[in-house]
Amino acid sequence: MTDSTGIPPLEESVAYIRSLGKESAAEVLARSRDTGRVAVQPRCGVGGHDAMYELLGELEAQGAPDLLTLTIDSHTRLGEFERARRLAHLSPRELNGYPLVAHGWRRGRELNESVRAPLQIRHGSPDARLMFEVTVASGITSFEGGGISYNLPYSKDVALADSLAAWEAVDRRCGELAELGVIVDRELFGTLTAVLIPPSVSLAISVLEAVLAARAGVRCISVAYPQSGHVAQDVAALRAIPLLARRYVPAGADVHAVFHEFMGVFPQERHHAEDLILYGALVARLGGASKMLNKTYQEALGIPDAAANAAGIRLAQRANSPLLGFVTPDEEQTAQELDWILTEVAEIVEPVLERPGTQAAVAEAFADGRLDIPFSASKHARSEVIPRRDPSGAIRYLSAGRLPLSPSSLRRHREQLRSGSGTAPEIGSLLAELTADINYFPLLFGETAARDTQANPLGGPREDRSRAQAGRAGAARGRGAGAGRGAGSGWGAGAESA
Repeated sequence: MTDSTGIPPLEESVAYIRSLGKESAAEVLARSRDTGRVAVQPRCGVGGHDAMYELLGELEAQGAPDLLTLTIDSHTRLGEFERARRLAHLSPRELNGYPLVAHGWRRGRELNESVRAPLQIRHGSPDARLMFEVTVASGITSFEGGGISYNLPYSKDVALADSLAAWEAVDRRCGELAELGVIVDRELFGTLTAVLIPPSVSLAISVLEAVLAARAGVRCISVAYPQSGHVAQDVAALRAIPLLARRYVPAGADVHAVFHEFMGVFPQERHHAEDLILYGALVARLGGASKMLNKTYQEALGIPDAAANAAGIRLAQRANSPLLGFVTPDEEQTAQELDWILTEVAEIVEPVLERPGTQAAVAEAFADGRLDIPFSASKHARSEVIPRRDPSGAIRYLSAGRLPLSPSSLRRHREQLRSGSGTAPEIGSLLAELTADINYFPLLFGETAARDTQANPLGGPREDRSRAQAGRAGAARGRGAGAGRGAGSGWGAGAESA
C-alpha cells in the first residue's frame, strides 16, 4: 500500500529495512570507531538505472568499500523532478548523477539489495524532503546535507530560513524513524565550498547543524571535515569533532568524524595523486575518523572510471594496516592547533547559540556577517572571509570578515601569515596568491611550473617563493562552488559536489 505520492507508509519502509538483514550506515560507523579502522567510501553516481546498478556492483567487487554512494543529479537537487525524469528515460548520460526521485523507490530498493554495503545519498539540495522520503522507502540508511551546508555552497538565492525549515522536516522524520527502531546516519557537509576552508568555519557550521539535527530527533550525526593538506591542522580538526559534540550537541546523538580526502586541485600524474590519496588516508586514521571519502588517481582528469575508483578505495584502505602504527603526527603542534580550533569555534558559535530561536539566529548571523563562508555561491552569505596558507601550509584567515573572533585570535592569524617574509601579502598579488594556495599540491609535486620553493604539508617551514608567478602559471584551475559540478567522484580538477 502507498500514499498519494506513491511512497509506502513509514512503518512499511521500516519493516523492509529490517528484512534486508544488512548493516545500517550507523552500525558501520560505530564499528569503525570502536575498532579504530577507518571505513572507506567512494563517490559515484550516473543517470541510468542499469548503469548505476553495474557501477555499484563493480565497485563492491573490485574495492570492497565499507559504504557506497548514490550521488544525485543536479536537476533532482534543484527540485526539477520532471526534467530529471525525462532525461532519465530519454538520455540518462546527460545527467550528472542518479535521479532517485525519477527512478523511484522500487528501483532504489533494487540498488540497495544488489550490494552488501549500506548506501548513502549525497546530493546538494537545499530542500530534500521528497528525496528523503524516497530514500527511506528505498531502505537507505544514510543521508547527507543540512540547511546551511547544502544551501550556501550550491544555491544562489535560497533563503536560509527556507532551507533550515526544510531540513528540520527531514531531521524530524529521522526522529520518527529512530522511535521505530531505524537509525539514519545524517552526515553534515562541513566541506562547504571545498576550497581553503578554515577549520573553525567548517566545524562551526557543522556544530550549528548538529545542534539543530539533534534537537529534531536525529540519533546519528556525521560531521564531515575537508582535508586542508597540513597534517597537524587536519588531525586536530578531526580530534576536535568529538570534543565539540560533547560541548554543544544535545545528549542522545552519536557523533562521528568523517574525513573528505583533498577536494582542491589534484595532481595529474598518477603516482603523485596516489601519494596524496594515501597521505590523506593516514591523516584520517591519525585523527580518529570513523569514515573517509576516498579520491582517485584520475581526479584531475575528470570523472573517474570504476577501475580507478576501486583502486582509490583499495589504496585508502592500506592506511588501516597495523604495520603503519609507527606513523604519528607532531603531537605538540597538533595539540596547539586543537586548542586554537576549539577557541575559534566557541567564539563563532556561542553568540548564535545564546540567542533564542537558533534557526532565526543563524539566518540573522549570516545576514550581518557574524557567520560566513568563503567563496559562497549564495547571495545570503557575505563571503568576506579570505583564507590563505601560512608558510607551513596551514589555512589561516587573511581576513576574518565580520566573524566574532577575539583580538588574540585575529592577532595570531596575522602573525602566522607574516612569519615567512615578515610582511603581509600585497593586495595587488592577492588573486595570484590565492590561486597558488588553491594549486597547493600540483605546486608541491612540481606539476605547476614557475615556483621558487614550496610549502611542506607536514608542517615544516618553507622559504618565500614567488606565489604571484606560480599563480599565473596555475591560473584557470577549479575553485569555489561554481557551476558545472559533476556527480561522479569529481568534477574537473578534483573538487566536487557533496
